[in-house]
Amino acid sequence: MVQAAPICTPVAPPMYVASGEPSGKATASLICGIFFFFPPAAIGAVVFGHIALAEIKRSGGRLIGGGRAVAGLVLGYIGLAGIPFILLIAAIAIPNLMRARIAANEASALGSIRTLNTAEYTDSQSYPQVGFACSLSQLGGDPANANSQNAGLIDNRLMSSVKSGYHFQLGGCTFTDYKFGTYRLSAEPIQLGTTGTRSFCSDQTGVIRMVEGNAQDCFDHGTPSQ
Repeated sequence: MVQAAPICTPVAPPMYVASGEPSGKATASLICGIFFFFPPAAIGAVVFGHIALAEIKRSGGRLIGGGRAVAGLVLGYIGLAGIPFILLIAAIAIPNLMRARIAANEASALGSIRTLNTAEYTDSQSYPQVGFACSLSQLGGDPANANSQNAGLIDNRLMSSVKSGYHFQLGGCTFTDYKFGTYRLSAEPIQLGTTGTRSFCSDQTGVIRMVEGNAQDCFDHGTPSQ
């Protein structure tokens, strides 16, 4: 008996679907979205996300990455929703920080004026034949000056005339009885209203005065500090 040959049924080859190209804008949206707490990054996540979704839809499968674009959009909108709170916090915090900085600068300037008055007294006692110093470099001990032995009466920053947002000036010396018997000392904000609102001044009496304004205003009508 002859056995019949088996009938072979043709088998179709497996179908392969070509993978699409990842969308660069979708990736950019996701990366920006990761940093959503920065407003520019949140805006970038939203913009790139919308553009990426539109391009992916029009590409007919050539582009992929819709999930990345959606994730970037979600994170971006979360960041945008937080911007009003960030602005509110900044509106409260920045003026407070500026006021604290101004208060610290003014306290430092007042303390420096006291230091300079003390240095002037010490200098006049050390050099009675000369009297008061007429420049900050003398009090700092500049070797070019006759009073160089007084190095250390004031620090280098104060001797440079600029310290903690204030500009310091020492002058107004008058020569009486063969020595310098007077001086005028002032501390004025470098940027009035920004680094300080008050100016401070003093003279050989040791009384420190202050005023809302510049150094000349202080000498003209400053009130004694407490």
